[in-house]
Amino acid sequence: MGNAQSPPADPLFDTAIRAFTTQELEDLKSIFVSLAAQSGSNGKFVSQSVFQAYFRVPGLLGTKLFQLATQKRNDGMLLFEDLVVTKAIYEKGSRDEIEEFIYQLCDVTGDGILGRSDIEAVINSVNECLFYPKSDGTGLTSHQNVLKVFVNAAQFSEKVEGSSEESMSLADFRSWCSLVPSARKFLGSLLMPPDSGRPGYQVPTLHHSEDIPAEILILRKEYAWHIGGALSQDEVEDWKLLYHSGINGLSFSTFLGNLSNGDGPTVLIIKDNEGFVYGGYASQPWDRQSDFYGDMKCFLYQLYPKASIFRPTGANNNLQWCAVNFSSDSIPNGIGFGGRANHFGLFLSANFDQGHTFPCTTFNSPCLSKTSKIHPEVIECWGVIAKVPQNGKPEALKGTVLERFKEDRNMLKMVGIANSSD
Repeated sequence: MGNAQSPPADPLFDTAIRAFTTQELEDLKSIFVSLAAQSGSNGKFVSQSVFQAYFRVPGLLGTKLFQLATQKRNDGMLLFEDLVVTKAIYEKGSRDEIEEFIYQLCDVTGDGILGRSDIEAVINSVNECLFYPKSDGTGLTSHQNVLKVFVNAAQFSEKVEGSSEESMSLADFRSWCSLVPSARKFLGSLLMPPDSGRPGYQVPTLHHSEDIPAEILILRKEYAWHIGGALSQDEVEDWKLLYHSGINGLSFSTFLGNLSNGDGPTVLIIKDNEGFVYGGYASQPWDRQSDFYGDMKCFLYQLYPKASIFRPTGANNNLQWCAVNFSSDSIPNGIGFGGRANHFGLFLSANFDQGHTFPCTTFNSPCLSKTSKIHPEVIECWGVIAKVPQNGKPEALKGTVLERFKEDRNMLKMVGIANSSD
């Protein structure tokens, strides 16, 4: 009789709790109790305002996240069971389940159409969380116009009957996530405790001499956040300006000289005479070589007029190029990434006055500029300041370039991105 009168079990909750350890469930319960107390609900539920304030998800994105977390009941009450079920799907689910959840999350207007206005609202939330009204570290205030480059990377391939707005399919969305991994990280960590160093929230601190005019710098905080989406947390803490053509001149020798004291990764940025901005992440030092070198941590990117990242596909190991004072036409002098000699994914000649960018299978990247032949107006290079281990010595790279390439490729296979730009 007693069992017959018991309330029916929630199968979703019963399944969800199995995704957590006992300690994780206790932590979730503690958070819920605290937020419910702030909501004035006698411990029964968390209100939307308290939910959004705690998780620091503003605007329409925060509203949609609360709606999904409350199973779309629209009663304004987040129960403990809701929190457990949502986090089980959103953080503990399969990759497909997580991306389906984020895809629904981005439909902030709730009309079933993931359109440009929805993605703009998402990017505006990024702006509110990370940049506005903070200074971008160079004396400039972040502007929403800069963030439009991330929307420009999106494709909207689905026609919607009865609507003038085209919709982003799930395939379109997954492609956008691979091109703008910082946005994917941001959207995938919104229910993590806000003070835990959430992925997608890291913005590198940009260091440069105080006598360098802020307005001449190409790299903005928003661009650094975008590039950092393809890096580890340790690599997005501090970046230092090593070379700027407006200060040091368009000089290959000066470029190499300024970088000779550092052995860490570098962020190369080019603004050409068409106004396009793009570059490459060099995971290895710029050392004189007669052939390609580097590892699978290298990648190419666009910053303007749209922002996209192109990571190695594993098609070949033609990753990084640095040739100096060679007399053979088969070994072009300059620096580059991907493709093949004389037909690179990105290349700057040793004179630093011209170069080219072609579509290449190394990174599955398109021509990065308006035309294949490029004429740089500004070249910047930033050094990634690596953390020093407790023993005081940077960790040495082990094995040959090819061995490291194979190791990196195996790691990429494990996370499912070796054969795509994701």
